[in-house]
Amino acid sequence: MLVSLYSAATGMNAEQRKLDIISNNLSNVETTGFKRQRAEFQDLLYQAVREAGTPTAQDSSLPTGLYVGHGTTLSATNRIFSIGNPEETGGSTDIAIMGDGFLQVQLQDGRIAYTRDGSLKRDGEGRLTTSNGLLVVPNIVIPANSQEISISPDGIVSVKFADDTIQNLGNMTLVRFVNPAGLKPIGNNLYTQTPASGDPVEGIPNQDGFGPLQQGYLEKSNVDVVKEMVNMIVAQRAYDINSKTITTSDEMLRTVSNLKR
Repeated sequence: MLVSLYSAATGMNAEQRKLDIISNNLSNVETTGFKRQRAEFQDLLYQAVREAGTPTAQDSSLPTGLYVGHGTTLSATNRIFSIGNPEETGGSTDIAIMGDGFLQVQLQDGRIAYTRDGSLKRDGEGRLTTSNGLLVVPNIVIPANSQEISISPDGIVSVKFADDTIQNLGNMTLVRFVNPAGLKPIGNNLYTQTPASGDPVEGIPNQDGFGPLQQGYLEKSNVDVVKEMVNMIVAQRAYDINSKTITTSDEMLRTVSNLKR
């Protein structure tokens, strides 16, 4: 009965963590380029009361064992990098990555971070930055006197001036990872490399498996609100069941403690 108390407690704790993950997914349903997380569980250690295969007589043995589990735990949060739906914005520096790849940005400490958020801006020097002012790598500077900005599907950035001349400013690049789920989220729609993600592989948009860029669009979150609401209900019911297990075990213990009365 004590085992059931502790096992149910691990179940309640795991479902609470799952609810935390679901609530984070739902809170970011309007976050540009956000990728939802999925909670993954694994069972804990087992107490072997009888081992399978233990001899019971000279020519016979136990076909099955007797193992008592000790609950569950949250083993991982797997980030799902499916592509979100594109949303038209009309912004000249808004870009959606319509496939595989991440934009590179430079953090304040000089490190490189990665993002799917293509809501780019221009700073006071005309450089392309994120909404938080982080420079896009490779750096592209938009002249102040340019009239129109064009970003092609393969990342070529060009501008048109008042006299109808066109100037090519450079090429935006993307990177991808062997295991993007291994990237570390650091907030602000950014990820950093980890040993689990592998090294970044840089390439040209719309080539060699990288997704094309779509100017004037942004990638929406890939959170499915209906699915998350269903997951929330399932987590709540599982939490309730585990709490009832604790109540039942407590009642059984109370019965045992009252046997001498």
